[in-house]
Amino acid sequence: MTESLKRVVVVGASLAGLNAAETLRDQGFEGELTLIGAEPNLPYDRPPLSKQLLTGEWDVDRLPLRSESELEALRINWVLGRRAASLDLAARALRLEDGEPIAFDGLIIATGASPISLPGSELEGVHTLRSEADALRIRADFERGGRVAVVGAGFIGAEVVSSARARGLDVALIEALDAPMLGPLGPDLAAFMADLHRDAGVDLRTGRRVTEWLGGERVEGVRLDSGEVIEASTVVVGVGVRPTVGWLANSGLSIGDGVICDQYVRAAPDVYAAGDVCRWPNAYLRPFAYAEPQPTMRVEHWTNAVEQGAAAASNLLAESRGEPLTAFSPIPYFWSDQHGLTVMAAGITSPHDAVQVVHGSLAERRFAALYARHGYLSGVVAVAWPRMLRRYQQLIRDHTEWRDALAAARELET
Repeated sequence: MTESLKRVVVVGASLAGLNAAETLRDQGFEGELTLIGAEPNLPYDRPPLSKQLLTGEWDVDRLPLRSESELEALRINWVLGRRAASLDLAARALRLEDGEPIAFDGLIIATGASPISLPGSELEGVHTLRSEADALRIRADFERGGRVAVVGAGFIGAEVVSSARARGLDVALIEALDAPMLGPLGPDLAAFMADLHRDAGVDLRTGRRVTEWLGGERVEGVRLDSGEVIEASTVVVGVGVRPTVGWLANSGLSIGDGVICDQYVRAAPDVYAAGDVCRWPNAYLRPFAYAEPQPTMRVEHWTNAVEQGAAAASNLLAESRGEPLTAFSPIPYFWSDQHGLTVMAAGITSPHDAVQVVHGSLAERRFAALYARHGYLSGVVAVAWPRMLRRYQQLIRDHTEWRDALAAARELET
């Protein structure tokens, strides 16, 4: 280890930040390691917030990502319940919201993303879901009973709906697009998801937006752009997130929809980003680019946070040692549990891609569908069939031509 890296600061005490800290220690960093988190909690797992925690299957004691002894072994200086407020690259220091400065030799930014709220949604009983505290407030409202409305049929919204139905609650799901998860799945599979919700007893309203919040101190319902009124005593807004980059204004870093990084997830010398906040050029995307010469992506899923946190830490150490850096070029992967089915996807998928169900069928609710872009296999979605997802992941990484991918699918059927 060179003398240039004595103090490393990780901003963001969640999955990406924790994996960065673990990688630093695993790869020999013995210096001062500080982990800053806006929440008072030690790192915990977020996927159960919209699922097991809301249904009541889990309580908060099952959320921590590591045991106390595992965290103690990392020798971390924890700064929790305090936000980073500004960054001075030239001075190699950041400042917390209470004014305290923290100096660093290396910095990893893992501040994640914040939920988008809707204008006028400040009434009691209207929620967004990002933190453990958010989930506990929603669960308490679920336990009160009454009708639930969820605005936004993406991953979070759909999982909240599923959890509410599992508790026997009457639920309305409101989506501005023509079907749930239309963006990542395309029209055919989005229609499948719509049927899944309806068959589970969800009052699905697509192609509709909220124009008015009804109620006094507490929400009593929402009015849609069609004029319809959806009564609800609890509303969860799940219309997306924005990367948490406001504290980096005037820092000198390139900021847009995330912290703009190079292929090594490096934002500046000795400064890296990871997780929901990082936007970087993934070399895997190049054959699928439409117009961008160097297409970039930002990924909001669990697996990416794990892998990118480790990559950021590894490259920070490599830079300090004068060693070659390693480009971060994973195949994106996500899963979602809805109404008893697990939807898994790898690669990139969109409504613009060709799609073909190659195993099983939508009617059986067990299938695998392949996606093509620019003549190449670009993604796979598997419902209730994880083995099929794994079969195609390597073909995606190998940039297999579409006709060869379909031939491989036919061989699997024989």
